[in-house]
Amino acid sequence: MEHWIEELFSKELLEEAANRYGCDASHAKKLGDFENYVYEVYKGEMPYILRLTHSSHRSGKDVEAELRWMNYLHDKGVNVPLVNQSAEGELVEVLNVGDNYFYVCLFDKAPGKPVGINDELFDDDLFRKWGKITGRMHLFTKDYEAGEYVRDRWDEDDVMNYRKYLPADDTYIIEKAERNMKEIQNFKETPDNFGTIHSDIHPGNFFYQDGDLHVFDFDDSMQFFFLSDIAIPVYYSVWWKFRKEKVEVRSEFGETFLTAFLQGYLEEYTIEEEWIEQMPSFLLLRDLTLYTVFHKKWDMDNLSEVEESILTGIKDRLLNDEPLVRLDYKKILQKAKAGE
Repeated sequence: MEHWIEELFSKELLEEAANRYGCDASHAKKLGDFENYVYEVYKGEMPYILRLTHSSHRSGKDVEAELRWMNYLHDKGVNVPLVNQSAEGELVEVLNVGDNYFYVCLFDKAPGKPVGINDELFDDDLFRKWGKITGRMHLFTKDYEAGEYVRDRWDEDDVMNYRKYLPADDTYIIEKAERNMKEIQNFKETPDNFGTIHSDIHPGNFFYQDGDLHVFDFDDSMQFFFLSDIAIPVYYSVWWKFRKEKVEVRSEFGETFLTAFLQGYLEEYTIEEEWIEQMPSFLLLRDLTLYTVFHKKWDMDNLSEVEESILTGIKDRLLNDEPLVRLDYKKILQKAKAGE
């Protein structure tokens, strides 16, 4: 979280946020503070997830658009948390801190436990289920009518302003990023391939219980191509597990992952061969987005050893035009359709 926002946050603010939903924050457990403040709080013995979003990150309407879509998916039987109403019947409560605002919401806590990339459960069966729930989300979203509560488009995101956050001497990367954005903007948008997506379904954003995945953290949801919700699981699975390995090792695992993922996805939704071949553009976009987010969030003059390693790894690949993976996407889709 940016330092100036940290200075606005307080124990009293957290307690007031919890009180709006009838929760007790006296033993609140912080779960995250990268883009939002996220806490586990309680009503009696029942745990809930309380989130506070600063107005510089999202507008109140954008937050409510996210929450309404989540409840729509929940009502359709998709394993996503229910968003609870406050004591006043609101999905979003607004807390003022001087001239600033925090938007507050409360989620049911997803059941289950996380699956690490080195866990024995991180296998083809999980990848298929991961793909299946993603396809199911896209299936129902195709017919979703958001009304006035529509999430922002992908190209309206602040981090797409590459020149704002990247240093001037990153000219090659900035120009590459702007070409990538224009390329994706030129793809044809249809109700079958474009709509509200989660945009961040990686292993840190789902729990696993009794053979089912439960997806949460919809803060990055946006209006974008459904294909991005396939590219991002590929990206993070490969990047977290093999980012220090050569592209051949990354690609071998990437093929295994994507084949199983698409087998599950195709049980719920469809994807065309010519469309899956656009995957490299979306994987590149994730590289560029992460590189920019890290410049926005991290102190570039005081990077930790891990942060510097991560940043350097992405930068080197971008400068050398090396993709995260080199795959025959058409062949993989055919294998997935054949159940191989």
